[in-house]
Amino acid sequence: MAGKGFDLNGKVALVTGGNGGIGLGMAEGLAQAGCDLVIWGGNPDKNAAAEAKLKAHGHRVLVQKVDVSDEAQVEAGFTAALKTMGRIDGCFANAGVSQKRAAFHELSTAEWRRVLSVNLDGAFFTLRAAARHMVERAKDGDKAGGRLIGMASTAGVHGAARAQSYAASKGAMLSMIRALAVEMARYGVTANSILPGWIETEMTAAGVADPKFSGNVLPRIPVRRWGQGSDFAGIATYLMSDTSSYHTGDSFVIDGAYTIF
Repeated sequence: MAGKGFDLNGKVALVTGGNGGIGLGMAEGLAQAGCDLVIWGGNPDKNAAAEAKLKAHGHRVLVQKVDVSDEAQVEAGFTAALKTMGRIDGCFANAGVSQKRAAFHELSTAEWRRVLSVNLDGAFFTLRAAARHMVERAKDGDKAGGRLIGMASTAGVHGAARAQSYAASKGAMLSMIRALAVEMARYGVTANSILPGWIETEMTAAGVADPKFSGNVLPRIPVRRWGQGSDFAGIATYLMSDTSSYHTGDSFVIDGAYTIF
């Protein structure tokens, strides 16, 4: 992306789950536009690889091992990030897990809570910490505003059979983000959600490698390919930029037209 409006130099973005897949794709796009980054991830090896890859763009990168389902870890991680980076201008609540496929009437309470604890509670803890910081900054006279982005899913808007906990977490993300867009506007903070379709990541690796599954899904994707993490670099850069300051409360579907086909 070219043009002054997409210049992210001097801005700092936090990307949870930013050590791989969609999160790393967004982080790379942000880094290429000049953004400094805070990356949260749980896998030390993936964290190290992501750090090396992102630092190659020449901007500051702080990588932290944070379990977003743990409120105390989120609060401590955010405080440490502020101490190191000075500010957080945008927060991408991207960390998530999939549900172990099961018929709804056989879905265990433990599995339901495992998925919701990461996908919904984790997003709440993360976005709350970021919102608190952005409100405090605004009250202190900082006019820069802020960006809150929630990673939802097309599963939140279509019938995701045998994945009700995952779908519920993503539908709730959409509602939370819309509410944040209304409440946070007075502080110059926008809130938007992103809805990926079938993206080739660790989460979908088994399905992508399954000939039967691929044979059923790929013909239903009009662009005839799996999405990649890099397909989210552009939307992340736009949402983080000053160009999107009047664009809030929206839901961006990135799915190769799968949902409408």
